[in-house]
Amino acid sequence: MVLGLLVPAAYFMGGGRSDASSGAPQSQRTSTAPAPPRTPSSSAPVTPPTPTAPRTSASPRRTKIRVPAKGSGRFTTAQATGKKVGSGSRLLRYVVEVETGLEVSPGRAAEEIEDILAAPRGWTRSPGTAFQLVGAGAAHDLTIKIATPATADSLCWAGIQQDTGGEYNCEVPGGVVVNLKRWVEGSGTFTGPIHDYRALIINHEMGHFLGHSHQGCAGPGKPAPVMMQQIKGLNGCVPNAWPYDGNGTLITGPPA
Repeated sequence: MVLGLLVPAAYFMGGGRSDASSGAPQSQRTSTAPAPPRTPSSSAPVTPPTPTAPRTSASPRRTKIRVPAKGSGRFTTAQATGKKVGSGSRLLRYVVEVETGLEVSPGRAAEEIEDILAAPRGWTRSPGTAFQLVGAGAAHDLTIKIATPATADSLCWAGIQQDTGGEYNCEVPGGVVVNLKRWVEGSGTFTGPIHDYRALIINHEMGHFLGHSHQGCAGPGKPAPVMMQQIKGLNGCVPNAWPYDGNGTLITGPPA
């Protein structure tokens, strides 16, 4: 069961970097995101019921979700119980938070992120990595926040002192900041379903959290590495949202 729990935004701890990648509340406390730098989404015949599709297949495409430029600066945490995914010895427990007041359900966002991190072509393909979605109040290693452009800019600036320009996501000390604009609208360089672009966001930023740096295109027609800043251009590569290919080979490119 997934509920929404309004909690203070946890202070991120650890290393970070900036990227151009890509229910009922139980209690309420608030915290305010840091201020942004000054500069820088008749009877018909009876037919058999349609089988229920997996939740990843039912994930929303580009929708009419509003993307306000600025939000409350407070966050609602998805109260969730998830299973460990991946067999790696390094277990990363994470919480998902959505800026309060947005048209994005924290519970549904947490489910979608959990599906992304559990996918067979994701980072759990690495023998050393495992993930587990946890809820508010549980011990965790990182926080994934979905925030309006202004709040995302504030968090990225506070965490790594880089200007994300109202457009980009970032990995900061202790977690990942996802720009709502990218989560809802995707990117003009990525032609796949919006769920796939969200997978690119999560896999790219989580890749940074795992220690991976930016990479470039390995050659025309080849899949773009997930660590490539695909929003800035593909340089002949094909858009790709996953770290590994279908055969379990890590998709890489030259350092960038």
